[in-house]
Amino acid sequence: MEGKPKGNYAFIDSQNLYLSLKNQLGWKLNFKKFRIYLKEKLQVSKAYLFIGFMDTNQDLYKNLQEDGYILIFKPTLTYKDGRTKGNCDAELVLQAMIEFDNYEKAVIVSGDGDFYCLADHLKKNKKLQSILIPNEHQYSALLKNINGESEKYLVFISQMRNKLEYK
Repeated sequence: MEGKPKGNYAFIDSQNLYLSLKNQLGWKLNFKKFRIYLKEKLQVSKAYLFIGFMDTNQDLYKNLQEDGYILIFKPTLTYKDGRTKGNCDAELVLQAMIEFDNYEKAVIVSGDGDFYCLADHLKKNKKLQSILIPNEHQYSALLKNINGESEKYLVFISQMRNKLEYK
């Protein structure tokens, strides 16, 4: 049926996801298992992964695409202290709005409070499926109260370590 939404879409802040699990909790996510989780548990037909682009990561990008992610790249900046940053927040919000009529519900994967306005807008329009927070112990207080119903929307990836950890 043309014009009908085609399942749920995920919008994944890869830097928040990766750094929250690895640096704060000490484990790495198995992205293949995570994509299966998104598909089977949350009916995600398209998973957009927002990631900083670095020439040295071609194998990673290829593997993520083979696992079923649609990659949206942002140029990265390398600071004097050696840190590399590829902030993709604006791209994630923009893509969620571009695709708004094409999905039934959205899944946001991030603990970043910058996405509160997106989550709030999606909820008001009955388009928010859930917010997957990487670290239940450290995430923005803004996400704790999406129109007074945060417990209905928040899911903690940190509680799924035994299912989703890369070994």
